Amino acid sequence: MNTRALGSSGLSVGEIGLGCMPMHWAYIGESSEAESIQVILRALDLGATLLDTADVYGPFTNEELIGRALRGHRDRAVLATKTGLAAGPNGGYPLRNDGRPEHIREAVDGSLGRLRTDVIDLYQLHRIDPAVPLEESWGAMAELVGAGKVRALGMSEATVDELTLAHTIHPVASVQSELSLWFTDRLDDVVPWCAANHAVFIPFAPLGRGFLTGTMSTASTDPDDFRSSLPRFSEEAVEANQVIVERVRTVADRHGATPAQIAIAWLLAQAALIVPIPGTRRLRHLEDNAAASDIRLFEEDLAQLHDLPEVRGTRY
Repeated sequence: MNTRALGSSGLSVGEIGLGCMPMHWAYIGESSEAESIQVILRALDLGATLLDTADVYGPFTNEELIGRALRGHRDRAVLATKTGLAAGPNGGYPLRNDGRPEHIREAVDGSLGRLRTDVIDLYQLHRIDPAVPLEESWGAMAELVGAGKVRALGMSEATVDELTLAHTIHPVASVQSELSLWFTDRLDDVVPWCAANHAVFIPFAPLGRGFLTGTMSTASTDPDDFRSSLPRFSEEAVEANQVIVERVRTVADRHGATPAQIAIAWLLAQAALIVPIPGTRRLRHLEDNAAASDIRLFEEDLAQLHDLPEVRGTRY
């Protein structure tokens, strides 16, 4: 797999990473620990070296799993985790913001222990806490770099103004936000900011939370699947948005590829600073996603994907 620079961190990663959240959080379906560990190790074999998690996934169990998986393999991975959110009273949604410096200092030690590592490669502020000045949260995270607990810092779902402010305190090496064929807003503001400030952009939900794979023909009604609460995944929206998948499938057929691979290849074609992290707990999906690194889209493909119909339903 080709590699890309992880912003100003001095690290490089495979141009497609692995989102580990689905192994424990938000999506329905069961997977064994053995299967999840197999996926993580196979990702490293394929060159998908950026492993993304967060302390709230589980909560805590996702980091613990990765820590167990990387025994004897830590030097092969670039570990990215997050702080700044706390799980609800029942260990799930709704999440609450907690960007207090004391929480961040405590959270990093917990993550280090669960991940079984001496240093976190990329520590990300999961969400900005409106009750805490950003300077305080980001300043506390910068202290962790000085203490040798963290190599580089990133932010998630931040605005250009917030990124600019944080960058004056300590370099922002990465920005993680949603970006995909059915949510392109960040191409207009945050991605250009990353280009101007030597940061990498890490799209989460690069496959439209599974919709762009072409495998969802009906809406999920399972309350354990958080997509069931999203307007974009209502029965009406799922039916209306099938036309988008069919357009993507047309491009995929020209390349002998899957819709998922085209969705990822489209992201890679947008800028050399983009490293998508499709999440999965299945080996076949991991291998399918990683193979997108070999696809080169033509101008005709990019033009067709640029002119997709408007998406029915809002993100949240």
